[in-house]
Amino acid sequence: MRNLVILVVLGSALFLQGCGYNTLQSQDEQIKSAWSEVLNQYQRRADLIPNLVATVKGYAQQEEAVLTGVTEARARATQIQVNADDPASLAAFQAAQGEVTSALSRLLVTVENYPDLKSDQNFRDLQAQLEGTENRITVARNRYIQSVQDYNVTVRQFPTNLTAMIFGHKVKPNFTVEDEAAISKPPAVDFTRPATGSASSG
Repeated sequence: MRNLVILVVLGSALFLQGCGYNTLQSQDEQIKSAWSEVLNQYQRRADLIPNLVATVKGYAQQEEAVLTGVTEARARATQIQVNADDPASLAAFQAAQGEVTSALSRLLVTVENYPDLKSDQNFRDLQAQLEGTENRITVARNRYIQSVQDYNVTVRQFPTNLTAMIFGHKVKPNFTVEDEAAISKPPAVDFTRPATGSASSG
């Protein structure tokens, strides 16, 4: 009887390995880990924004509309309760983070008009942190996208698609990339170059 139990256990283990069950579990865990890193990096950026806005405001209070835009975009992004397995929720999260990126870009363009702000040490420190965070966001997103793609291939291909169906594994939604170049290249955060334009030609 004991030998029969051992044979059943071994047979079950071999079956689960051969049918892709363990691969599905491993890839699912990779997705969870990658998603956690995405959230961590977006939160890191959100945490930098209040200090960034406060520093810019100290030199450019008249840029109230731009500053308010960044603050409001951050608030909307941080209020979203995202479920990465729900396409609508993931799309809303991506749209909100895109608004933050756009608002930050407008703010950083505005900074070009304030040489004193660009030379402020606190601002330069925040600039370096923001640049590093944008890079980490890009890396984390790309890892997550790849993890989901690998998992979805496993879910669809035979014979693991049968295992996926039995155990309730479904294709997962992924980030949609409207501009492939935009996701592979983080926004430039470089204020070391001299400002150009009519203001500097006089």
